[in-house]
Amino acid sequence: MAELSLLRDSYFLGFDSSTQSLKATVLDSNLKIVASELVHFDSDLPHYKTSDGVYRDPSGSGRIVSPTLMWVEALDLMLQKLSKSNFDFAKVAAVSGSGQQHGSVYWKNGSSQILSALDPKRTLLDQLEHAFTIKESPIWMDCSTTAERRAIEKACGGALELARITGSRGYERFTGPQIKKIFDTQPEVYDSTERISIVSSFMASLFVGGYAAIDHADGAGMNLMDIKEKTWSKVALEATAPGLESKLGALAPAYAVAGNIASYFVQRYHFNKDCLVVQWSGDNPNSLAGLTLNIPGDLAISLGTSDTVFMITENPNPGLEGHVFPNPVDAEGYMVMLVYKNGSLTREDVRNRCAEKSWDVFNKFLEQTQPLNGGKLGFYYKEHEIIPPLPVGFHRYVIENFSDSLDGLKEREVEEFDPPSEVRALIEGQFLSMRAHAERFGMPSPPRRIIATGGASANKCILSSIASIFGCDVYTVQRPDSASLGAALRAAHGLLCHKKGSFIPISEMYMDKVEKTSLSSKLAVHAGDQELVSKYASIMKKRIEIENHLVQKFGRS
Repeated sequence: MAELSLLRDSYFLGFDSSTQSLKATVLDSNLKIVASELVHFDSDLPHYKTSDGVYRDPSGSGRIVSPTLMWVEALDLMLQKLSKSNFDFAKVAAVSGSGQQHGSVYWKNGSSQILSALDPKRTLLDQLEHAFTIKESPIWMDCSTTAERRAIEKACGGALELARITGSRGYERFTGPQIKKIFDTQPEVYDSTERISIVSSFMASLFVGGYAAIDHADGAGMNLMDIKEKTWSKVALEATAPGLESKLGALAPAYAVAGNIASYFVQRYHFNKDCLVVQWSGDNPNSLAGLTLNIPGDLAISLGTSDTVFMITENPNPGLEGHVFPNPVDAEGYMVMLVYKNGSLTREDVRNRCAEKSWDVFNKFLEQTQPLNGGKLGFYYKEHEIIPPLPVGFHRYVIENFSDSLDGLKEREVEEFDPPSEVRALIEGQFLSMRAHAERFGMPSPPRRIIATGGASANKCILSSIASIFGCDVYTVQRPDSASLGAALRAAHGLLCHKKGSFIPISEMYMDKVEKTSLSSKLAVHAGDQELVSKYASIMKKRIEIENHLVQKFGRS
């Protein structure tokens, strides 16, 4: 804080280019939020005709993409909105950002010249309209690359060996399999691509007027980077596509400076020419930064379009489940993470079907049903799920003769539940799964505390279920936009590292003053009754038994 106080008139601007929107958060030198703005893709840019920010292939192929130019136009619109609000861009000392992980952007040969010569009299959209070989970017929801994912795993010595190298086994949504699919099916497109960016490095490239590096934390979500060496893995690159390293460019630490802001933004929006662009990173690494998650034993749960569970460690042990990424604000540490594709959109689907499209009715159903739901267990997959690896489908079970003891009790599958039971089965099912898989990944039981973020973290009924199932207090941050907040914080951190000429721990920026900043968290729900926590542990084992059966029957290898 002392070093930041020397920049007391400065701002730190953070963006979050997520699945459904582009957000901006501005911190001052006291790390307090002074401005924020939002561009919602579906409503603010309706001419792209996206649904939840994406296009879904109606054939059921699993192909899910977003129009690349929509992200470009969203940035144009965001800066226009900030400008109309009389935001003083000249005060911004550093910019950084967050991008939805795994999405990829394909720059056409010659596009670097376009980037380096942007005309401040024209919009970004006008100038980049023809800069891409593929106009619809594959994103994290895409699951159409099973053959490519299997081929990469096989070439690298199997799923477990790929996980040991890159931090994750092969996943359809990861950038490596997505690139391999393009090379295998559209070799002429691959050949005419001079640079492949991921969403974070793509947005950073716009700001520096040249190709920005992929940072270590987000690069780990590609099945292409050696997480220990923090370099591209030769074996993974060779398994994916020829000549790939030159198309990916360099890797860089998340706290490094990508460059000074391009003159385009200085002339068009009056940014200070000395404003630094700190490397952008993924949404989950930025959320970790925004939540100030730096104490082992703390667990964060992000409740957004996808649900994620993450924690920090110095000694990762990658396996067949979950992910290991370098920690974006710790030069030596790592973050471990579990990702669930069925998050807010699946909750909204059940709300719409069973609760009159009303969160008030949804919450009323949660409150009027008893914990453990009378032995009713539900599995709800609106999208192909990652954990467990199951296709789209809904499965409902009732444990017969349900009581406090589940030993020896059988379950039977049923077609439907009454609406209140459906709501509780959805919520309990999501968090029972999180607890079970997090414990398998080495999470302490119970955690020291849980920090909840994302849109659904504003729902106290949902938080109460988390506290009861995990058996610990649940905290929330002051606002749900932890990714853009983390990006603004990382902008300040990167600036300080740059000024010092070496890495400094991010905690030195706020030390013991977190509660006086926009980084503070507050207690939302106390830990659940320990007897109830034990009962949830028992029904969790039954749920995993059923889950294993479903994976054997329907799962993807």
